[in-house]
Amino acid sequence: MSNPIRKSMVWLGLADDQYEYDEPVEPISLAPVSPRATVTPLPKRQAVRSQVPEMNEILTVHPRQYRDAQGIAEHFREGTPIIINLTQMTESEARRLVDFASGLSTGLRGRIERVTSKVFLLSPEHIAVSGEEPGADSELDAEFTG
Repeated sequence: MSNPIRKSMVWLGLADDQYEYDEPVEPISLAPVSPRATVTPLPKRQAVRSQVPEMNEILTVHPRQYRDAQGIAEHFREGTPIIINLTQMTESEARRLVDFASGLSTGLRGRIERVTSKVFLLSPEHIAVSGEEPGADSELDAEFTG
């Protein structure tokens, strides 16, 4: 058993040390594969920005259940900024919804910002949000509380 790979396999318990295989193993030939696959180009980010309609509304939602997230996602994908008020939800479902909204905004290159402990703003990529930057001692930096 002079093969170091074989020794490693025996040590890991993946092979038995009592069998020696001195026969050379022939490589398996694979069927020829086409050298290139077709690639569909993605639209450039600048072209996407020119197609974004002007903002004429901000949607405010008061979800009561986690399944209300689907409606939030549909509006956000259309480029509508959304204010989510979680005061009518249980703490566990509110956490799930915040996690979902965070993933949604990240996936669509938007932002999520905490306004108060249970109110969040989802802003799409083409919307600029300005205001005061919260200080280090701000209550907005506190952990989500239900």
